[in-house]
Amino acid sequence: MIIDERESRHGHVLRVARQMMTAARTAPKGKGIDVIEVATAEGDDLRLLAATMEHMAEELGLKFFLRDAACVLKAECVVLIGTREQTQGLNCGHCGFPTCASRTEGVPCALNVIDVGIAVGSACATAADLRVDTRVMFSAGLAAQRLDWLKGCRMVTAIPVSASSKNPFFDRKSVDKGVQTGERSETINTTNS
Repeated sequence: MIIDERESRHGHVLRVARQMMTAARTAPKGKGIDVIEVATAEGDDLRLLAATMEHMAEELGLKFFLRDAACVLKAECVVLIGTREQTQGLNCGHCGFPTCASRTEGVPCALNVIDVGIAVGSACATAADLRVDTRVMFSAGLAAQRLDWLKGCRMVTAIPVSASSKNPFFDRKSVDKGVQTGERSETINTTNS
């Protein structure tokens, strides 16, 4: 039997995404308390995520959301990592407030932020070890957070995953404002932002 790589690629990338989710789950956590949530989006959910990002680009005036939406559509899947907000009660001041009780609503506990960062790093390292391409995108994470895909989570980060001959998440083209998914006019962007 001959197995063509193109025919097995999607299944392989989904297996890698599962391993990335495991790596995020087992990553070290502040105080040993696990408040992260991890999921993977694929198929029609990627189109919904990209459409939400396009809407947010117009709403927020952030054109790079359009560029990132185009990248999401080139991904096989997107791994999402977020945190439920839970004050760790250390009164460490790392969030900018002297005590946990004085922290303003909406300002996350710094340990929750650090936990997401460590989990994202662990997931991306796993992807690199397994030779698939990724890019960390707060834009797609913010859109997933708006869609409430990780129930009760704040600070969701997205990691699109691809296995193609060239990483589609770098050397990206900027996208003009006001165009719909699949009908973009593009201009060359010489920066890797």
